[in-house]
Amino acid sequence: MPDIEKELKEKAIEYLKTAYGEDTVKMDVKNNGVEGGSGILKVECTVSIGGRHSDWYKEFYFRGGNVTKMTWKMR
Repeated sequence: MPDIEKELKEKAIEYLKTAYGEDTVKMDVKNNGVEGGSGILKVECTVSIGGRHSDWYKEFYFRGGNVTKMTWKMR
């Protein structure tokens, strides 16, 4: 059986890299509201850009199994 939450995290990490150039250092799921490929995945994460780390609360919006947008707030 596939680990759906792991797949969602991988898509979120890929989204951060391709859309913002962020390397994910750490990501912890706080709430998984994605059902049937749509919904919101809420995480706390640490990202790195150019070797500088920062901590965030991020919400990834999924539709059809893909991230469509993201909101964020610095921790």
